[in-house]
Parts: sequence; structure tokens; C-alpha cells
Amino acid sequence: MRRRVVLDALWREPSRLLRLACWSVAEALPSLTGGYAVARAVDDGFAAGRPGVGMAWLGVLAAAWAVAAVSARQVLLLIAGIVEPFRDDLLRRVVTGALRAGRGGDSAAVARMNHQVELARDSFGAIITVVRSFVFTLVSVAVGLSTLAPAVVPLVLPPVALGLGLFLVSLPSLARRQREFIVADERTAAAVAAMASGLRDVTACGAEERVAAEVGQAVTRQAASARALARVTATRTLSLAVGAWLPVVLLLAGAPWLVRQGITGGVILGTLTYVMQSLAPALGGLVQGLGVSGVRLAVTLERILHVPGPPVPQGDAEPDTVPDIQPDGVRLVLRGVRFAYGAAGRKAPEPVIDGLDLDVPEGDHLAVVGPSGIGKSTLAALVAGLLTPDEGEVLVGGVPAARVRPAARALIPQEAYVFPGTLAENLTYLAPGATPERVDEAVAAFGLTDLAQRCAGGPLDPAELSAGERQLIALARTYLSPARLVVLDESTCHLDPAAEARAEAAFAARGGTLVVVAHRISSALRARRVLVMDGTRVRLGSHEEMVAASPLYADLVGHWTGRSEELPARAVAEDADVAPGRRPEPAALGGDLNRLDA
Repeated sequence: MRRRVVLDALWREPSRLLRLACWSVAEALPSLTGGYAVARAVDDGFAAGRPGVGMAWLGVLAAAWAVAAVSARQVLLLIAGIVEPFRDDLLRRVVTGALRAGRGGDSAAVARMNHQVELARDSFGAIITVVRSFVFTLVSVAVGLSTLAPAVVPLVLPPVALGLGLFLVSLPSLARRQREFIVADERTAAAVAAMASGLRDVTACGAEERVAAEVGQAVTRQAASARALARVTATRTLSLAVGAWLPVVLLLAGAPWLVRQGITGGVILGTLTYVMQSLAPALGGLVQGLGVSGVRLAVTLERILHVPGPPVPQGDAEPDTVPDIQPDGVRLVLRGVRFAYGAAGRKAPEPVIDGLDLDVPEGDHLAVVGPSGIGKSTLAALVAGLLTPDEGEVLVGGVPAARVRPAARALIPQEAYVFPGTLAENLTYLAPGATPERVDEAVAAFGLTDLAQRCAGGPLDPAELSAGERQLIALARTYLSPARLVVLDESTCHLDPAAEARAEAAFAARGGTLVVVAHRISSALRARRVLVMDGTRVRLGSHEEMVAASPLYADLVGHWTGRSEELPARAVAEDADVAPGRRPEPAALGGDLNRLDA
């Protein structure tokens, strides 16, 4: 699993890897020419009494370094282009896993895993950097030495290979010790946190010695893990001694023999330049990078991927992965749903939703109305599968909402997300196959024409957009998506009444099932049915029925009508214009107002 995640990140854009290889060749020019230029500068220049020739060769080396400096910038940009999508993929896995876990999971685990994602991102970038640098440096030095003096190759490259081999053999043990140390560190942190949060109880119960002993054991285990890790880490020093310094010793000790073979002092100096200026730093970077970042990446990926992630392709699923399911239609059914906010294991508080039954047929348009804090957003989150009920079930097309394929339903919250990119990129984020004509249709339907002309294909700066513009972009993005169940959780609160009516009209004409947490009573007038939540009684029916049956709803309508905004006449007219044929005959209300069937 870990290997597949890393390989997917590397091969996501093969063209980027090709460009990275080309710029790496340019960056490795000093490693290729360094020793040769020094040898020629000494033998053909300064030692031969021709300082101009010597300076010319040093100028060649300086030019190589200039090219390398320019290439280094491009290399960093290309590595960032590989690493950042890798980070985004890991974050998506962590967040998806946390949402699927629901409230029963450890909320602090999300923060811990987010930290692990950052560690994995940094480690992945460091590994790409050091491995790439070592490979291109080694090849460049091998070519340079072969060109300069093949006789010195046996004194340089075999010790490097031996040192590298020693290090690679120690990596599995190093990874195991690193994993043990991280686990011990987390256990120590958990023990100390538990002790700190319960100091008063510990003192009251006279349990100071017992708690101190438990925390002390955790600290002792962590110290033992740290010592074991340090012992294995010492193998890196041996690897560097063999791979980086043994070639220097062999060159110096074999200098008399090399001279008898016709090797000049300039060539020996150039060979030492290859070793000291190129090979030794590259090997040191590799050993340090893999020994620290490589092991850290392996351990953090293991911990991150333990969190349930997004679905994998059919036929390649992990044994413990629960795939998302395509619902059979988008009929929404709630049966006996109860939900209360509170920590697991504690006395349950008063529920926000209790014993709710609801049946929303496919293609329905439902408005949810009630005072602030009554549980409307909680209901929206339950419908979208972001929360799981304490009792009962929430089904979308016969599938538990938490297991519904994400593309089948969408929840648009009050705070809209817009990322730096073009308007088209923002709108097609959930529908990458949308045609330009379809995008233009969404732009027109949601009144984004002026914004499209203003940005003229350039990138958006979210900070420069109004809250209403961000909401319109989020609405149009969902409009283009394949989601057939759309939940608007006060996602039009920053729009004026006309823009809100236009947005709801677009979704009504689009088809599918629409649930609107109403910000204005006019949204209820446009809906086929209205769900009134008042904390004690939950009622369902048409606008007219709710005015007659629900004092709360009638009061909300009266309050709205008393404001300066035009309500009944204009809103009903808008409803007739924007959603023709969607208002059925009033449904009869059953006697049990907690049982809400179509």
C-alpha cells in the first residue's frame, strides 16, 4: 500500500519526471566537469607555465556552476509539483477516514494525522532530492573518472558501492527502531496528558505514586527505544567512513603506484576533487536523507494509511477497505434517527434530533426551517453522511449515507471554498469532463457572467472575492457535478433574494433531490414541502399547511412579512416562474408529527 501510494505520486505526471531528469543532468554538470577541469588546469595550465590555460579551465568549471545554479531552481519547482499533490492525496485520505469514523473516533487523531501528513510531505520531498542528487552525481563522476583516468576508477567506485550496501542493509532495522520510538513517544505523550488533565482527581484519590509509576514506565520505554535507535543509527557513520573516506585513503596510499603508471599529479588532484566535492557530499546526503527522511516516510505512511481512506479501484481493494457504494436512486429515508452531541462514554445529553422519521422521494424539493441552533445543520450533516446517528438509520437510495459514493451527493455549507485558480478550474473541480458549453450554462444560471468577464480567464484571488461571489462559485460547482442529492446548508445566506431565487431555480430545473436549509422564508415558498423544526415538534407539509399547523412557522412567516422585503406575493410569483410544475397538491399531515412520510 505504501509503495503504491509513493509510486502513484511519482508517476502521476511522467512528463514532469522527464523534465526533472533533464534539469538534473544540467545541475550535475559540476560533478561531471569538476575533477576533469581541475586536472587540466593543473597539468595543462599552471604546472606547464600557462596560467591563461589554467584560468580558462577554471572558467569552464565556473560556467558549469552557473548552469547548475539556474537548474537548481527548476529542480525545486518540479519537485514541489510532485510533492504537493502527494500531500493533498494524503490529506484527503485522513479527512475522509475521520469523517467516516464519525463522532465515535478520536477527534485529536485528526490533528495528529495532519501533523503526520506534513512530516510525510517533507520526508517525501527530501527523499526525491537526495536520491536524485546521488544518482546523477554518481553517474556524472563515473563518466568523468573514466574520461580522466580509468586507472583510478577501481580505487573510488568499489568503496562507494560497499558503503552504500552497508547502509541499505541496515535500513530495515533502522525503520523498525524508528517505528518503535515513535510509538513510545506517542504513548509517553498520552500518559503525560492524561496525568495533567486529572491532577485534581489523582490528588484527591491519593494516587500520586501509582500515576507517577505509570508515567515513569512510559518514559523508561521511550528512553530504551531512543537508545536502540541510536545504536542502529551509528551504522550510518560506518557507511560514510567506507563510502566517502576510504576512496581518499586509497588514492593517497596508492599515489606512488599511480605515478609509476603515468598518472600525473593533476589527475590525482582532479580525482580527489571528484571524491571530496561530489561523491562524498552526495553519499552523505543520501545516507542522511534515507536514514532519517526515508525511515520517517515509511513509518508515517504506515500510520496515515491505517486511517480508512478513499475507495480504491475495483479488483485492487485492500482487505480492510470499505468501498463507497453507488445508491439505487437518491430517495432519502430517515428511520428512528436520534443524534446528540457529547463525548463517548459520558452521560448522553439532550438529543438534537430524536426519533425522526422522514421520507424524501427522488426528485423532491424540501426546505428545512427553524430557529438558529435548533439542529438544521445537524440534519444536513446526517443526510450528507458526515455524521452518523446514535440510533436509527439514514439511507440514500437504500445505502447508509456514510457509505454513499461521494459523487452521488453534495453538501454546500455556509462558508464556500474557492481555491486560487481560474474560474473554470473552480467550477469543474467536481466535473472535470464538463464541456465549455456546460460551464457557460452554469455561469449564466448563477449570475457569474460579470465575474467571468472581470477575471477573463486569469486566476482568482479568493481574498478579493465577496462572500456572495464565493457562494455562487460553490453553488455553480455543485450544479456541474454529478451529485443527484444536493443539500444547501444556508449556502445562499450572503446572496440577495433575487440571486438566491435564481440559484434555487437552477437546482430545481437541474433535477435530482434538493434539500434546502432555508435562510429566508421565500426558500420555503419555492419548495414542494417544508420541514419545520421547533425543538419539541417536527412538522412536514406544504407552505400553506405549515402556516395553519405550526405556530412557529406562522410566526416566522409573519416576522418575515413584517420586514421591508416583499414576501408573499413576490415569492409566490418567483416560485411560479422558477419552478413550474414542482409544487404538488398539499400533502395530508398524519397524526404523528414525528413520522414524516411523503
